[in-house]
Amino acid sequence: MTIPLLLLVPLAASGLTALAKGRRAMEIIHLVSAAAAFGLAIRLAAEVLATGQSSAWSGYLFADHLSALVLLLTAFVYLACAPYSIGYLRADERSEVFGPDEGLVKLRKYYTLTPLLAFSMFLVAVASNLGVMWVALEGTTLASILLVTFYGRPTSLEAAWKYAMIAGVGLSMALFGTILTYYEVHQALGTESLSALNWPVLSASAAKFDHTVMRLAFILVLLGYGTKAGLAPMHTWKPDAYSEAPAPVAALLATTVLNCALYAMARFYVVTVRCLGPAFPSQLLMLFGLLSIGIAVPFILVQRSYRRLLAYSSIDHGGIMVLGLGFGGVLGPLGMLLHMTFHSVIKPLLFFSAGSAQQQTGSDSLRKSAGGLLHALPISGPMFLLAALAVTGTPPFSLFQSEILILRAGLGADHVGLSMLFVAMLVAIFGGFFYHVSQLVLGPGSGPPGVETCKWKTYPAIGLAAAILVLGFWLPGPVYALVQGAAHVLAVHP
Repeated sequence: MTIPLLLLVPLAASGLTALAKGRRAMEIIHLVSAAAAFGLAIRLAAEVLATGQSSAWSGYLFADHLSALVLLLTAFVYLACAPYSIGYLRADERSEVFGPDEGLVKLRKYYTLTPLLAFSMFLVAVASNLGVMWVALEGTTLASILLVTFYGRPTSLEAAWKYAMIAGVGLSMALFGTILTYYEVHQALGTESLSALNWPVLSASAAKFDHTVMRLAFILVLLGYGTKAGLAPMHTWKPDAYSEAPAPVAALLATTVLNCALYAMARFYVVTVRCLGPAFPSQLLMLFGLLSIGIAVPFILVQRSYRRLLAYSSIDHGGIMVLGLGFGGVLGPLGMLLHMTFHSVIKPLLFFSAGSAQQQTGSDSLRKSAGGLLHALPISGPMFLLAALAVTGTPPFSLFQSEILILRAGLGADHVGLSMLFVAMLVAIFGGFFYHVSQLVLGPGSGPPGVETCKWKTYPAIGLAAAILVLGFWLPGPVYALVQGAAHVLAVHP
């Protein structure tokens, strides 16, 4: 019953929040549901490590090592964002960001939609059926679009509209790819049962599918879910959405929603490799991965907004993970999944620090806010600098390890030129990103030193910073076993 309970918790939280009468009740429901979801995700991961897989409802809900890893990361980020959200929204209330009569309405909107977003992401990871997974990803889009409009500013509505249009086109392509796959399953297996779209059936029967149909299906799926992941050139919604959404929502978009899109893409990759062999899908993945990293380079170098800077960083890291999967072998998927794990811990701290800085200064401009963050925010300032070093893969932080694994995978697959280009782009991104953040944090301050007294915002940041430091030297054994098992799922051969 672990999987159904995991799905039920955020649904119940959303329903109870809609009925709650006060802010405190909404906050308690949000915290309890996030903690319960994380506990259930740990329990499911333990079940998968012990037995190899877990399923429910006649196999329509299914979790293997890959599913359990994505679920665990999603629940972790959801839990980290829960207390920060309380402090963040309270600070908005104190600053009178909301109108005099809309404070409770805004809070109800946030605390109702965020669990629905979590439910959709959980369903993506445990949906064994290809069609149900597409519906769940569409659910993440609908919930996150409404959260991007949270502040109701003209720029927020514009960003949400842009997100809706681009993501809608992308998911339409993914739907066409799903329909083509169902058509081919019907042709090859002679069945019209929806259970034929379950991942275990697809993976076992992939060698029987028509190559031309599966090539077209993979292209559509890659473009569709690549749009959801923000891969270039389908990335243009990301900077606007990340800039306008509340900081904890942007943290969820940059980590868990990205992970879910990459998860769907990786599942299709497995089926395609079993049908066509690794050459065709790997070449496409390497192309989109390098293009995403390359697109991020100039925008990071000339960026003027630190929220948009984090958006382009997310595009970069999505490209790195796709590139790792494309390099293939044993090390490529392992490097991708380790990168996904470390990125899911590091990136929320960047958004928490950026959110606190924006609330303190009233702007996310790197020009207007240049300098003094260490002086104005004695906790969030150093955390921002720490997370900037970690997210750019500076040794000994954990992302350096995953990037080295991906580089080794590229060299091992004789992609020497692509690997060197990968390294050159990473160096350029490190230079631009660290320059901007160091100027923002270490520049001269003015006025009396700031004080951060909101424990709801500072404690999650401190906890994430401690986790980042620990992960640079030690990854817990069960988590690494889960990553290894997930990498084994993706390290397929035709």
